[in-house]
Amino acid sequence: MEIALVTQSLVDGAVTRRGSPDAIHGNWMLAALFLFATVIASGIASGSASAKGAPDSFADLAEKLLPSVVNISTTQAIEGKRGPEMPQVPPGSPFEDFFKDFFDRNQPQRRRKATSLGSGFVIDRAGYVVTNNHVIADADEITVILHDDTRLKAKIVGRDPRTDLAVLKVEPSDRLVPTTFGDSTVSRVGDWIVAIGNPFGLGGTVTAGIISARGRDINAGPYDDFIQTDASINRGNSGGPMFNMKGQVIGINTAIISPSGGSIGIGFSIPTSTAKPVIDQLIKHGEVRRGWLGVHIQAVTDEIAETLGLKDATGALVASVMKNGPAETAGLKAGDIILEFAGRTVGQMRQLPRIVAATEIGKPVEVLVWRDGKQITKSVTVGELDDEKIQASSGRGGGAGEKGEVKVGSLGLTLSAINDAMRKRFDLGDEVKGVVVTAVDENATAAEKNIRPGDVIVEVSQTEVASPGDVSRMVSQAREAKKRSVLLRIEGKGGLRFDTLPIGES
Repeated sequence: MEIALVTQSLVDGAVTRRGSPDAIHGNWMLAALFLFATVIASGIASGSASAKGAPDSFADLAEKLLPSVVNISTTQAIEGKRGPEMPQVPPGSPFEDFFKDFFDRNQPQRRRKATSLGSGFVIDRAGYVVTNNHVIADADEITVILHDDTRLKAKIVGRDPRTDLAVLKVEPSDRLVPTTFGDSTVSRVGDWIVAIGNPFGLGGTVTAGIISARGRDINAGPYDDFIQTDASINRGNSGGPMFNMKGQVIGINTAIISPSGGSIGIGFSIPTSTAKPVIDQLIKHGEVRRGWLGVHIQAVTDEIAETLGLKDATGALVASVMKNGPAETAGLKAGDIILEFAGRTVGQMRQLPRIVAATEIGKPVEVLVWRDGKQITKSVTVGELDDEKIQASSGRGGGAGEKGEVKVGSLGLTLSAINDAMRKRFDLGDEVKGVVVTAVDENATAAEKNIRPGDVIVEVSQTEVASPGDVSRMVSQAREAKKRSVLLRIEGKGGLRFDTLPIGES
């Protein structure tokens, strides 16, 4: 509009000064400016036309997709509650017979059926249906209800609680309309999406929105990588598909954040980049087989990176290595920072579990780690994740060390060697070795880092310690080396971890 107004003003000026040579020259100049402004205006209009704006309607897309989305009804038999107990009355009381008639103390608990509703979608004409694991968990009967109200009994093909996915199977029917999967990795924040599900048991319901964010970690599991959307997702939408504007499934709607249980515009979907391999394995094997490295890891903070001489806070810090696991066999050890695994960069700690899980079991891969201020490469043969067999290594050997409590003011900690009294006081096992924290200055950084009495300092600056004197000496050495903090390896109730503490004045 602003350009159009300027153009109109130039034309009016040309008309009013017609006739003289100067006017003619002015007219040419004005014409050139008019042409320039027209080109700019048309360019802007063309650019606007090529941009992907909001569609005039989602009706055609919804009409095409609704038959592929199903409602899932589950029934579970649960024990009913026993009625109120008969009050105690003295033997022979005239009320005894009355209460016996009113209260039947031997009445068995009644079983009742609880019904819940969710969503899902058909993925092929063979009868496979995808939904969330929590939709069908503990169900005795599962019914898939098609868009035309056809009801089909379903059985569980396989389910994966770690990613909250499940695959069902119904008898093939000519009424089944399969969906197609899209590539969620090419979807961008701001792209339009359509969600279809069964909110509050109302039946097929279409909502639309945009992708609000990608790669969200909501602490739902070890492989969190959710797509966030502002499309309305309510109770009953779980297991329903998220479609891109091509009508391809790019996510499975799974969770919302809401104080009331209703949609507030913060919903989460499992991307197909995560879901598709899981679905394929569930159909093929009935379970998911994942790669296993055999380490406990934690995030690399700026302080940890600086302490270990790493330029950027990147990778996954190995807090402990499991006995007889692939990592131990390959020579990885606590304090290593894994920068790359099987050729894939580990930018953040939470990326490593997904990368390892997706790696072929039994396959040797190269692992790039940061150790002692330089990069080294290790070859690891990936194992298979088995919760029943995998146990963390915690054996350390004994050792009493020196007695007495010592305050290391530079760290804000009071420390003691581990002796019989300390083992009894803090319930430490015979195998625990190191220096136990007996008190924490509430105003010190240690308190902010959640270091608590009873925690055991195993290493300082990647060197084992057995007494408070060892800790003080390592702190002094770090101060002499002009370091601002020290790296502690701590064993607490949550297992082994690394923390950095600034070096204050002694």
